[in-house]
Amino acid sequence: MSTCSSVSRNLDEPVAGTAPVARTWLLLEQPGPWGAKALTSSHLDPALGRALEAAVKGTGVRVALVRRPGRHADRHTLAERRVYAAHTVPGNVWLHGATLTDPRRLLDLDLAALGKGDRRAFDSVLEGAPHLGDPLALVCTNGKRDRCCALLGRPLAAELAASGDGDVWEVTHLGGHRFSPTVLVLPHGYAYGRVQGHAVKEILHSARQGRIVVENCRGSSAWERPGQAAELAVRTAVGEEAAQALDVVRTDGAAPRWEVTVAHSDGRHWRVTVVQGAAAPPRPESCAASVLGSPARMEITAVRELSVTAALAS
Repeated sequence: MSTCSSVSRNLDEPVAGTAPVARTWLLLEQPGPWGAKALTSSHLDPALGRALEAAVKGTGVRVALVRRPGRHADRHTLAERRVYAAHTVPGNVWLHGATLTDPRRLLDLDLAALGKGDRRAFDSVLEGAPHLGDPLALVCTNGKRDRCCALLGRPLAAELAASGDGDVWEVTHLGGHRFSPTVLVLPHGYAYGRVQGHAVKEILHSARQGRIVVENCRGSSAWERPGQAAELAVRTAVGEEAAQALDVVRTDGAAPRWEVTVAHSDGRHWRVTVVQGAAAPPRPESCAASVLGSPARMEITAVRELSVTAALAS
């Protein structure tokens, strides 16, 4: 029986513009088994999980559970656990970490401020500090969400952890099961799909140097899907690798057509036309889907560099 990821791969479905959206990521260590909705179906107190889900709505913060690769002991208690916050918007990209004994302290965070990129909202409450190690490589492995994430994600996470390349964690959900294995790299927040171990190692090597690999990139979580696709299109067009060189400064229009303005830190601007199409032929969007679907795809129809006058007007 074909899996959703094998069908998507065989149809050569593009991955650009499919990244999860979050200006700020809040990651809580939680070993043991995860259910499909891990915040409320794991060994984390489900009442806390529900409270966190409610608290982050509308803040730009996305909460996920993480655990180290390997066998997961079925433990109900954890004396200490790591927690990370990462802001992904260019010009204010950061990754901070802390150690918790009581995860309920996450509810004391000013999540609206955290979503706007205020690192003090994390550090002052949890005694957080900058993460000085390797970039975080978060591999989606939640088989209860979709079996492709377990079948393809867990071996990848194990391979990366064994190689010592990067600070590797399994994560509960990055969306886009059909692009498994999927990986999110923090602090810059670029997601990748259909990646193998050697490719992730190159992605992490580049991330340490502040560079972005475009191949198999789904986009930056800092922006909505049209912005993700537009920024990657400009990177490809001009060969830009620097992680914080580009910013999505304006998006006009609505589905199925947007005009996205992308700005370079050197002052250049581009207007990118993004059109939403429907993937054909219909395919399973997840292995559990009972019917075939035609997922939206972001198509780039024009990339135009703006004059100085036009850039100032935009």
